[in-house]
Amino acid sequence: MAEPRWLSAEEMRAWQAFLAAAALLDRRLDQQLKADAGLSHPQYEILVRLAAAPGGELRMTDLAGALYTSKSGLTYQITQLERTGLVRRASAPADVRGVVAVLTAAGRQRLAQAAPGHVAAVRALLID
Repeated sequence: MAEPRWLSAEEMRAWQAFLAAAALLDRRLDQQLKADAGLSHPQYEILVRLAAAPGGELRMTDLAGALYTSKSGLTYQITQLERTGLVRRASAPADVRGVVAVLTAAGRQRLAQAAPGHVAAVRALLID
């Protein structure tokens, strides 16, 4: 087996800076969403993906893939969103064994409430 191509000191600093920036950005966005809309950043992203999907629904496996999360992590977040009435689960139309997450009217309303503040935070923290 070949020797790994280790990062130089400069490359390691760049990598660590990227990790810190990503973690800080995610933390600030999470704080903003919780304060403004009572949502975590992952929950907001679930609502965004569902709102953009045809009929406001996606198979759980497709949603997990789109969010780069595990199925168990998604299941936890969907359960939290179900408890607040923002999402519901249903059987997949073409596959009785499959499950889809469906955005509710309350979920659309919460997303509409949360989006302006979230976009402003993204703009302030990353874009501008």
